Amino acid sequence: MKLTFAVSVRGDTQPVDFEFPSRVERLRSALLDFMEDLVYPAEALYAEQIAAAGDPHHHPPIIEDLKAEARSRGLWNLFLPDPDRGAGLSVLEYAPLAEITGRSPLLAPEAVNCSAPDTGNMEILHMFGTEEQKSRWLEPLLEGAIRSCISMTEPDVASSDPRNIRTRITRDGAHFVIRGRKWFSTGAASPRCKVAILMGVTDPDAHPYRRQSIVLVPLDSPGVTIEHDSSVFGYRDRGGHATIHFDNVRVPASNLLGSRGEGFAMAQARLGPGRIHHCMRAIGMAERAFDLMCARAKARHAFGSLLSDQGVIRNWIGDSRIRIEQARLLVLKTAWMIDTVGTREARVEISAIKVAVPRMARLVVDRAIQLFGAAGVSDEFPLAHLYAQVRSLQILDGPDEVHVEAVARRELARYEPSEVPPPYPF
Repeated sequence: MKLTFAVSVRGDTQPVDFEFPSRVERLRSALLDFMEDLVYPAEALYAEQIAAAGDPHHHPPIIEDLKAEARSRGLWNLFLPDPDRGAGLSVLEYAPLAEITGRSPLLAPEAVNCSAPDTGNMEILHMFGTEEQKSRWLEPLLEGAIRSCISMTEPDVASSDPRNIRTRITRDGAHFVIRGRKWFSTGAASPRCKVAILMGVTDPDAHPYRRQSIVLVPLDSPGVTIEHDSSVFGYRDRGGHATIHFDNVRVPASNLLGSRGEGFAMAQARLGPGRIHHCMRAIGMAERAFDLMCARAKARHAFGSLLSDQGVIRNWIGDSRIRIEQARLLVLKTAWMIDTVGTREARVEISAIKVAVPRMARLVVDRAIQLFGAAGVSDEFPLAHLYAQVRSLQILDGPDEVHVEAVARRELARYEPSEVPPPYPF
């Protein structure tokens, strides 16, 4: 893929080249083959193995089969730029690969060890973890031997504002004591989930964004209780979205990630790349829905003609293609900015894609559902589950409204009242 053009970054025009190196093209080709040969055919077996177990959190054997095959093909830890622990790809280079995995969101990301929330948790451990923390948690995660969760959101407060967080982390000699409840800790209901990345208040009197710290909490610690596992649009996702009660949980002080009071900053460092990974995969979900929509339109007759011959369907298909391409370009620009100027300078773009891509994907999936009719809302096709996933993206990692406000705030900060031009002299 070769795409070179100039882009304005805060008023400075710079050339952007989206031509991927040969290594990325080889990985992309290998990943496409992996999807066609193994992942898509395994989707039905995956559902059968989950159903046969009678447990939505059952770890089906097909996942381990796919993981072994992915590693043998060199498709492993593609997200991590560290060449010693990951694939050594930049964010921009990872983008087309993450998109491909999004086409089968229940299988492909985990098959190549690039699924949320593990990728973000591995990144934060890689960035801020001590050697002991990396040895105990990062290495098993990189091997795909365990899973992890992140515990930030709380049931009793509006957690889109991190200043509301109430979970307390109190120092007691050589330990921290944790008291509080978290919910929507995705993945925590799985027996393979071994550690929570937990953010809580250590310094309640500090600056609002210096009150929080992050600690690593083994889920087998005394006082950790999985109280509830929420469904999402009626779907019981494997690993669930758990409510966790931390009742005077004691962990060694060495489980502090980074420094005390840096929890908010570290969370933002984690969430930036995590948000773009979600968006990359969401484009893949939209492409899967688009393929299904087009194939169905070319195969079904209604009112004397193919659906694909009807004007409203052509409008859906044409407009959907335009929206997918627009979203992809914005994601690629954001990835390029993260690589060249850093996550902090790409904050506007990260917020922008976090709003634009799920909106686009939801619309495309919704159109595909409408075209399929009753079949679209059934479990005979993946569309209903894709809709649940992309609609959820408009809330998780910050709701749309918060990100739109952030974009507006940062854009308005670039202007002064004196710069407003006078009225046009008619």
